[in-house]
Amino acid sequence: MSTDDAAVPLDMLLTEGARGPWRRLLPGGPAVRLAASLATRPATLARRGAGLVTELGKIGLGTSTVAAPERDPRYADPAWTSNPVLRRLAQAHTAAGETALDLVDDAGLDPVDCEQVRHAVATAAELLAPATNPLLNPLAWRAAARTGGRSVVDGLRRAAQDLGASPRVPAVADLTPGDDVAATPGAVVYRTEMVELVQYLPRDREVRDVPVLVVPPFANRYYLADLAPDRSLVEHLVRADQQVFALSWRNPAAEHAEWGLDAYAQALLDAMDACERICRVDRTVLLGVSTGGLLATAVLAHLAAREERERVAGLVLVGTVLDRAHARTGPTAGHPVDDRAARASVAASARRGYVDGRRLAELLTWLSPDELVWPGWAHGYLQGEEPAPDPLRYWNADATRVPAALHRDLVALALDNALAGPGRLMLLGTPLDLSRVRTDVYAVAGVGDRFTAWQAAYRTSQLVGGKTRFVLATGSNAAVLATPPGSTRAAYRVGGAVSAGHPVDAERWRSAGHVEPGSWWPDLVEWLAEHTGELRDAPPELGGRGLHAVHPAPGTYVVER
Repeated sequence: MSTDDAAVPLDMLLTEGARGPWRRLLPGGPAVRLAASLATRPATLARRGAGLVTELGKIGLGTSTVAAPERDPRYADPAWTSNPVLRRLAQAHTAAGETALDLVDDAGLDPVDCEQVRHAVATAAELLAPATNPLLNPLAWRAAARTGGRSVVDGLRRAAQDLGASPRVPAVADLTPGDDVAATPGAVVYRTEMVELVQYLPRDREVRDVPVLVVPPFANRYYLADLAPDRSLVEHLVRADQQVFALSWRNPAAEHAEWGLDAYAQALLDAMDACERICRVDRTVLLGVSTGGLLATAVLAHLAAREERERVAGLVLVGTVLDRAHARTGPTAGHPVDDRAARASVAASARRGYVDGRRLAELLTWLSPDELVWPGWAHGYLQGEEPAPDPLRYWNADATRVPAALHRDLVALALDNALAGPGRLMLLGTPLDLSRVRTDVYAVAGVGDRFTAWQAAYRTSQLVGGKTRFVLATGSNAAVLATPPGSTRAAYRVGGAVSAGHPVDAERWRSAGHVEPGSWWPDLVEWLAEHTGELRDAPPELGGRGLHAVHPAPGTYVVER
């Protein structure tokens, strides 16, 4: 699975709910403006056209140096370089695609239009690549010969099924929550209309005193933190004698349109009450993932304003951006949230009652077609194979809806960059000021995330008043959460603790830090051991003090559609 899978980025959640995923792939207005601009530049068109013709001539003569991008998985088969016909087809496609992108750059469009058109052109080039054509791809030839033509029939059937209805992406293998994913033993010990609280079964006779509560993203299922056996951070923490709980948001429907940020914050506070009641303590460590980290931080700031900051013993943030300025990178760069798009998005979600997270997951997939579309295309459509089980791809496709009121609140938060300044955001009637947060923070970000710049995640250390241990791990924000010890290509960079009181520029921090091989999970375990108290006897059963197990983990909300 690609390291580019990601929890739905906040900026995309804000605007794409109104536009729909295919509006981004078929940008009507920007395409018209591109055509109009190029029409006034005939010399540029002639120059680029002549350059392409010249390059195609070299390709035909076998003297061209054009080559498909290195490590492009579509052309990994040796036949694309050893077969003269296939090599020339790949070169011609590459040259034509580069010329088309050059023309987009030549048009002088504004940054937003340019980014959208470039993405649409690049996606079209991906789809028209000779490697995607079963008549040209050697993988398809071999599969057809091996199966007596059966693979052709199966591949066409799969393509028709997958691309004929939303979500229009290669299908993933169907996995079962509780067995294949979200499989760490536990039980639901508290349930409301909005959320289930899962408590995990201790493995040893002793556990740490203070519980750890996982707060998942708004538009994704919670089990990224409990992905699969031996790939589960939750499982790893339980083995390290932590008392672990996780929130599982209900997948909201139109009838839940009025659930806003205050409602989710109150749900988190109530879940903290339940954790502390069960564990007989007055503190909790919050572990927030993506926008779940935003919620956890806002709740902590709310508690700080009420002089109750001691209720949070530590804050762990994974792939969370609090300062929205310069937050974007990769294919979404240059497409900021603006007032017009935000108003349209809020109006659309208000009419429907929610934003459909599955449509956004579809868009995310097509923003990285080489990584997220091609593997399924090659195996399913070209070779007629069943999709291989892949927990991370399954989680990525298993997105949820976001209520209209929460969407509205998140739009306002992003437009005002409200968490970055004191008093800009009100939560449960309290003005928030992150500088009043004195709690220690452990923040981790993926250096290879395609949608969120790690420097923006690093900015958290300059906003909160406590000490921050920042970790920069290989991969995307989602992939790093599913990178267990023993991952051969994993590594992470760490440095000394940073804080708003002693500001350190992100690049200076990177230069001063050092790289550790392997997963960052053991480093987190060490940090948690300093914030979750002493060891004590493990509880004899899950729940307690009037709260009892009502359903085996992973619960019922995680399977609701």
